[in-house]
Amino acid sequence: MREARPDAPGRWPARDDVVIVGVAALVLFGFVAAELRIAGEVGLPLDDSWIHLRFAQSLAAGRGFGVNPGEPVAGSTAPLWTLLLAGVMALGVPGLAATKTLGVLAYALTGLLARRLALALGLGPGPALAAGVAVVGLGRLAWGALSGMEVPLAAALVAGAALLVVRACPHAAAACLGLATLARPEAALVAGLHVAGAGGPRAALARAVLVALPLAPAVAFNVATVGRLVPATAAAKVEGGVLGYLVGVREPWGAAASRALGYLAEWGRQLWDDHWGLPALAAAGLVVVRRGPLRWLGWALLLHPLAMALLAPYRGPAFQTGRYSSHLLPLAVVLALAGLGALLAALPGRAGLRAGLWGVLALGLVLPLGPASGAYAWGVQNINAMQVHLGRWVARHTPPGARLAVNDIGAITYFGDRPIVDLMGLATPAIIPYRRRPDGVLRYLEQACPDYLVIFPAWFPDLAARADLFRPLTRVRLAHNVVSGAAEMVLYETIWNRWRPIRAPCPRRPIP
Repeated sequence: MREARPDAPGRWPARDDVVIVGVAALVLFGFVAAELRIAGEVGLPLDDSWIHLRFAQSLAAGRGFGVNPGEPVAGSTAPLWTLLLAGVMALGVPGLAATKTLGVLAYALTGLLARRLALALGLGPGPALAAGVAVVGLGRLAWGALSGMEVPLAAALVAGAALLVVRACPHAAAACLGLATLARPEAALVAGLHVAGAGGPRAALARAVLVALPLAPAVAFNVATVGRLVPATAAAKVEGGVLGYLVGVREPWGAAASRALGYLAEWGRQLWDDHWGLPALAAAGLVVVRRGPLRWLGWALLLHPLAMALLAPYRGPAFQTGRYSSHLLPLAVVLALAGLGALLAALPGRAGLRAGLWGVLALGLVLPLGPASGAYAWGVQNINAMQVHLGRWVARHTPPGARLAVNDIGAITYFGDRPIVDLMGLATPAIIPYRRRPDGVLRYLEQACPDYLVIFPAWFPDLAARADLFRPLTRVRLAHNVVSGAAEMVLYETIWNRWRPIRAPCPRRPIP
């Protein structure tokens, strides 16, 4: 690789940053335009986004890190993002504005850091500018900027850590990767590779300690509230692997190996969907930097899907617009530009051929933005029409203090502001053992005795069939479901409702 060199004499480096920010604004304008056209209002494309806001809402109001007041629970796999949201909301900024603002800032910062990383690797001002533009031009990261999720924060932290590695600041990079893991737990793989590349046991120990320092309070909180090293969200969602073995979800190792191959293929398809040149060029970039400072971090692109499959599988690398994998995109883009540089150096010196290649690559960046913005907009429409609508219905039509059992805990609790029983276990970890029995959820409800039940009937057909226990009051059915867990959600009144003329007693001792 060439050594890093400064911008050419007379060049205004800040101009390139302005270009990157301008492209980012243009891309986001297209996403918001699609959102207003399809959804009719601004919103968030996942109910998980509202979960972050509910935790942040409670924390900013002094009610603790949880969904229910006075019931702290490790229910976030991205606590750093939740804490940042709470800090902004504590200043009086509304939740939706807070999460959009932080997301857009982190997204733009990721593009600026990608440019600097490319420069530090010696790619030159032109390719470095292309790296920054490509990062903000990827539909997946633009989705992340507006999604209310931790995607842009994790991406910015990984990009910043990579820049610190190249600038020979390994200790600062380790601390940055510890923060990245707090923003997205899959970033622990990048942190582990940074520790492995230390070159000696003492250096590796120093890096490991610096990675662990930001994580220690979160781990202590996990143990204190849910009795595990990992948050309740991980224990509730994991589908196998090493973590599944530890929490009681056992599977044959042959199944894990087969899943690993599937995840690897899915990861390749996801990168191809991001940009058709990204998988091949990033692989070429790995060869280019094999002796450079990024040689260890670069391995994350290959090991990420395998680690997901074997350690803590849940769906796959492409799930929910690939948000479990998006933190690696800045690294992939910069490596791809390094690979492209090697390819251009090997081509015959014909300006037309090189210009044509750049044009094809630019087209590959622009064409996916239309479908990506449409998918984002439909996600917002789905969540607004279902979960947000039902949350507002709860606020208007149920008594304060009414207790709901729900399978989606985000918008319904953010807008409804009622105590809940989480049927999935993210905020009610005590239900997790019950969920592993055939009739466990109903048995738990007979002890918790909620006043209302809000579920996807397709997820809980046995509950939906119990007309003697649950009476439907209102329902939402999506005509074009893109992101919701099912097309229909129903709100039921239970026979234990404390505001019924005749309330059935709890058949078992209530759970506190």
